[in-house]
Amino acid sequence: MAKRTKAKRETKSKKMTLKMAQNCVELTLDGKHRLDLSFKGVTAVPKCVQKLFHMAEVDLSRNMIRKFPDFIAQFIKMTVLDLHSNCLEELPVAISYLQNLKVLNLCNNRLTSLPSELGLLNKLQTLNLGLNQLEALPASIGALEELRHIGLSDNRFTRLPGCLLKLKKLESIKMDRNPIIAEKIPTEKPGPQRFVIFIFAAIFFLMGLFISCGFNDTIYPPFHVDVNYTIKHTDLKKWSGRDSYVSVQGKEAG
Repeated sequence: MAKRTKAKRETKSKKMTLKMAQNCVELTLDGKHRLDLSFKGVTAVPKCVQKLFHMAEVDLSRNMIRKFPDFIAQFIKMTVLDLHSNCLEELPVAISYLQNLKVLNLCNNRLTSLPSELGLLNKLQTLNLGLNQLEALPASIGALEELRHIGLSDNRFTRLPGCLLKLKKLESIKMDRNPIIAEKIPTEKPGPQRFVIFIFAAIFFLMGLFISCGFNDTIYPPFHVDVNYTIKHTDLKKWSGRDSYVSVQGKEAG
């Protein structure tokens, strides 16, 4: 039993050499170099990998990686980075140097937050953050102008992140199995403004009746509404020689 336990420990602590990593390089259909280190049982990204910085695609999925190294900044040609199904708890700020990155898969990790520098990935089109422990996204995500697809399923979001509303090219958002809280829309209660509008409508209606029934003259004097709901004729001096107020009922008010 002791020998078996020792053998298992040696297997876990076995380091990957550069030659082993080079044997995992393959060509994609469009002629790009792809490094496939998935299912290797590594708990950290092998240091020898940094010598393969010319890779266009890197697959480190289905391992036990807890921390992503800063030397990732050297992979400036990378367009696809797959880190799903690991044990990542945080991302390095250095990820912002991957300016050609188009696809980033961080699904099924232990992320509780994301660095604001993630918003500097100007060419990012697909971002998968499902199956993590995220409650919010950094506001800088709203600067990802090329982002078209984002996966946020199986996290701890209680509402749709507002930063996503700024993304004009966004085509799909996956938010299944989040504790979304439905916000109640407050019912509008009738306020004093409606009452004031009703009063003025009634005044103008009565004014119309007054004008059509109260005068037979061919020339009607100009008027305006006074604060105490009467009609003041400002030019009556021209023919009556005095100012006068005419009530809504048509009686002359001195």
